[in-house]
Amino acid sequence: MGMGLKKINNKILYFLIGIGTIAVHFLHILTDLIELAYGFSNFQLILTYIAFLFIPFVILGLYAVQWPKGGWLGLIGSILYIISFIYFSGTALYAIDSMQNGNSNYEIIYNELGTLYIFNGGLMVIGGIMFGLSVIRAKIFPYITGILLIVGLLINALVAFLPINPMFQIIGSIVRNIGLMGMGIAIVYKSNRVF
Repeated sequence: MGMGLKKINNKILYFLIGIGTIAVHFLHILTDLIELAYGFSNFQLILTYIAFLFIPFVILGLYAVQWPKGGWLGLIGSILYIISFIYFSGTALYAIDSMQNGNSNYEIIYNELGTLYIFNGGLMVIGGIMFGLSVIRAKIFPYITGILLIVGLLINALVAFLPINPMFQIIGSIVRNIGLMGMGIAIVYKSNRVF
């Protein structure tokens, strides 16, 4: 493949990774805001499922854009984060099914899923922090995007360990998703040249 064609393919791929990252994390924020305003609904949970389903792919894309500067820290972090969202995709389906049985809020679902939910939340936090640190170190994306990812995840972890309503996790979710959207925006902005 000639270098000109390779550059065009890379530009298109980077652009698609960037747009995909923005769209998926915007959808995730939107579903959180719908949940906060109206509680669980089939519509909201289907949108959540769609967002969660595509998060592993865009995280893999973000890691690929950083490669090789993301290093082992970024690779392991992205894998842990991906594993957690494969699980969370299943929890969205579980919540849709639970809605049919009258269990219609996050706190009920959170309590029903218990230890496995908390374990995967831990994978998300640890993996996301590792990935965020790799973002800061690699300097491919603006460092603030890595910081926002880490801060959002620390808020999520804090909510998990404090005796407060688990719905407060939405704050951490929004902060980390803004950080991830920022990475996507940086890719789209830079897609006119090869990284």
